[in-house]
Amino acid sequence: MRYIICFEFLGENFFGSQKQPDKRTVQEEIEKALCTLIKDKIKIIPSGRTDAKVSAEYQVAHFDVSEKIENPSNFLYKLNCILPEDVKVFELKETSAKFHAQKDAKYKHYRYIIQNNRVASVFCNNCNLFYPYIDLNIERLNQSLSCLIGHHDFSAFKSVCDNPYNDCIIYYAQAKEKTMRRQKFIFIDIIGNRFLYNMIRTIVGQLLLIERNNLNPQVMDEVLKSKDRSKAGQVVDASGLVLKYVGYDNVEDYIQKINSQKEGI
Repeated sequence: MRYIICFEFLGENFFGSQKQPDKRTVQEEIEKALCTLIKDKIKIIPSGRTDAKVSAEYQVAHFDVSEKIENPSNFLYKLNCILPEDVKVFELKETSAKFHAQKDAKYKHYRYIIQNNRVASVFCNNCNLFYPYIDLNIERLNQSLSCLIGHHDFSAFKSVCDNPYNDCIIYYAQAKEKTMRRQKFIFIDIIGNRFLYNMIRTIVGQLLLIERNNLNPQVMDEVLKSKDRSKAGQVVDASGLVLKYVGYDNVEDYIQKINSQKEGI
């Protein structure tokens, strides 16, 4: 029997989501809890990996068991009682044996959160980047982000890794502003079919470089076309990055849905 789980986690105290020797990871915590309940060795296959300190509001994985899980609602309750406070499973459902959480994913929605004030709020947790240097301009940010839409080689925004395939399709890239408790937050939302290592964090670093130096937003396009990592900005801190959603349906329908919501969340 194959099951899907959807879960969330705070990345602050994890060394990423993927299992690693002698490191605390999200995969390890979920597998330990499942093994305790099912009393068998269980391995989950997530839709993808996230780096240390990156959080997720909606991550998906599948796993196989030899027997049907009776009373999934009760199983989910017990599972979350075993799991630590910084990772929780909010959905469990049976699926086809052909479903694959990673291979069947059509798109992912990431958000980078920036707290853009002169003084940091005591109420804000570590899931954002505090940026007090200048007031970020939403219109200029969106001009820069518009250069990324479409099918491109994103070599300029990739940290060194072994994967030679650098093409990605970006379906949506937009910055929004929201005020909470007198604090201004900038949400940078990017939806794509795949992402390279440190790609979003480097894109945000390039956005901040353009704004801090008052450069033309078209510099983003020039860096993209250069395919040269040395021309892009620094990788920003991972704590501001959140995996918002993993989609297995039509991406256009999803984009229409978030655009119809008041805050695009």
